[in-house]
Amino acid sequence: TGHMGVCVLGVRSQFSKIKYSWLLFLGSHDSFSYWVDEKSPVGPDQATAIKRLARISLVKKIMKKWSVTQNLTFKEQLEGGIRYFDLRVSSKPGEIGQEIYFIHGLFGIKVWDGLKEINTFLEQHPKEVIFLDFNHFYAMDDSHHFFLINRIRSAFGSKLCSVECVEYVTLQYMWEKKHQVLIFYHYPLYQEYPFLWPGNKMPAPWANTTNVHKLLQFLETTLEERSRYGTFHVSQAILTPRVKTIARHLIRGLKNTLVHRNLPMILNWVKAQKPGVMGVNIITSDFVELVDFAATVIALNDLLLEEDESAT
Repeated sequence: TGHMGVCVLGVRSQFSKIKYSWLLFLGSHDSFSYWVDEKSPVGPDQATAIKRLARISLVKKIMKKWSVTQNLTFKEQLEGGIRYFDLRVSSKPGEIGQEIYFIHGLFGIKVWDGLKEINTFLEQHPKEVIFLDFNHFYAMDDSHHFFLINRIRSAFGSKLCSVECVEYVTLQYMWEKKHQVLIFYHYPLYQEYPFLWPGNKMPAPWANTTNVHKLLQFLETTLEERSRYGTFHVSQAILTPRVKTIARHLIRGLKNTLVHRNLPMILNWVKAQKPGVMGVNIITSDFVELVDFAATVIALNDLLLEEDESAT
């Protein structure tokens, strides 16, 4: 069901005392790439060779096949249970003013429009909490960052949770303070704003492989290292296309080659996970709507409750 996620944890007060870094959340990779404008220029995150190629309109159509990693709008992702968003943003070189856009190969929507869409959802679901991870910035100087940070503040206001020790953040804490948004900002200016969490509190190690066995081995190893740091943690269950892969399967696109073939194995790994101090915290994947990925991930939190009950 499209709406199964709307009470992911929020309405379930049994979870209210469990630390956030122990709970398991679902994330989407390159969360805002669901709408990519073929007519817009290629983004500054792309290599020069691709920029040259992209002057040919067919190439842009092909890029769209490879850069749209999510088919769902923000609202749909939130309704599907996604609570962690992996965000890359950019100014448009040559454009007057400081406007910032989501980007993944091609430019997407204005960040402001996306933030407003999230805020509407949060207004309607006051017990839900989300993570926004701004981890790549392109063509941005400090003035662009000030513009973006002010946009974040205007969009969410008092819903923003100030930086705390990760250990203190529980649902109950968030509800008492009426906070609903944790912002992670991978740029030094975070130090000047109490509501921007440093990027190093949200490590998201990346396997960078097309091999599903290597990916699962990598996810295991990085999870084992996690407990040392007292942070949140993202397990990126994502296979990354190589240029060779893209060339070979140009017209079929990412969804049809890497993802469909390997999702069953990735899903089996997810099902074997446990939340908790040594366990998974946030799992991201491409095309989260393809299987019952959200339901699988969210259901794992019940294991924490079972442990809790057996302990008391």
